[in-house]
Formats: sequence, C-alpha cells, structure tokens
Amino acid sequence: MNRLIAIIAVAIMATACCQKTEEVVLDNIMTRTSVRQYTDQPLTEQQVETLLRAAMAAPSAVNKQPWAFLVIDDKEKLEAVGGIERSKNMIATAPVAIVVCGDMSQALNGEAAEFWIQDASAATENLLLAAHGMGLGAVWTGFHPGTHRVDTLKQILGLPSHIEPLGVVPVGYPAESPTPKDKWAPEKVHRNVW
Repeated sequence: MNRLIAIIAVAIMATACCQKTEEVVLDNIMTRTSVRQYTDQPLTEQQVETLLRAAMAAPSAVNKQPWAFLVIDDKEKLEAVGGIERSKNMIATAPVAIVVCGDMSQALNGEAAEFWIQDASAATENLLLAAHGMGLGAVWTGFHPGTHRVDTLKQILGLPSHIEPLGVVPVGYPAESPTPKDKWAPEKVHRNVW
C-alpha cells in the first residue's frame, strides 16, 4: 500500500512539474516583445554565454549547426553597426549586440546550403526567448538579404568571406516595457487542404 501511495505521489508531482514547465515556457513565448531601448547597465560574461548557449541549442538541418556568433560590446563598434540604415538607435544604445551569422564552410552542399538561413533564424529565436526569460530585452534587426546592409556590416566587423550575417540582436536591460501583442489569427490556419 505504501509503495502504491509513493508511486501516485511521484506521478502527481511529475504532472504538476510538467504543467508548471509548460506554463513557464508558453508564458515566455507569449509575453516576449521587441525591446528597442536599453539602460546603460552592462551584461555579465555569464549572461552573454547563457544567451549564446541558448542560441546554439536550436535545431538545425542534419544537425550541421552552420551558425557563428560575433559579440559586440565595444561602444564604437556598436555605434558603427547601429549607423547602418534603420537600426541605429536599437544597436548603438545597447550594451551588447550579437551578430547571428551563417558559416558557409559548415553549411550543407548545393541547394541545401540555404538551410543556414532557417538554422540561424532558429538560433536567433532561441536567443530572443532566452533574453526575455532572463529579464533582458532584445530585438531582431534583419540584415540578410539586404546586400548593402550585409556588405557594410561585413566591412565594419571584418567578417571573412565564408561568414554571412543574418541579423544583429541588441540585448540589454529594458528601458521600456512594450505590451505583448496577441498575434493569434485563426483565419491564417488551414487544415489538410487550403
């Protein structure tokens, strides 16, 4: 009898744990917003590593993991990158920006090489969700496929020819509190056939 009670207790605790985990994960996804203004409080090396670990936990085609990351925390570099077209204030005022790139030397061959975009995008979303979960703010600023933006970014950061930047994610402590948007649109969902 005692063994049965113990088994039931473990099952109840496991169910409660899973429900709590589900709630935490879904809440993090549903409440994440794009934060474009930051305080001047710096991030720690541990925080940056945690963000990068989360990004690298993303799925990738054939597990090739053709991503590479460049961390910018130098104020002059942040301002230079922020000066590229529309992203100025978001990047220039952040304490850290992470450039999410595709490493074409690690990408699949032929037509499948373009999967690097999906892989780097998944890594970017993981990074954004991790930042939100850590109480930080972040925003995805897209650079690829804009030739001028990509070429200028490559020049400023000295990126080698086999590295293709997808975007830049400025990260910091939020200086604003945007309201999450409810993006649920059932009319965009189709089932079995269009």
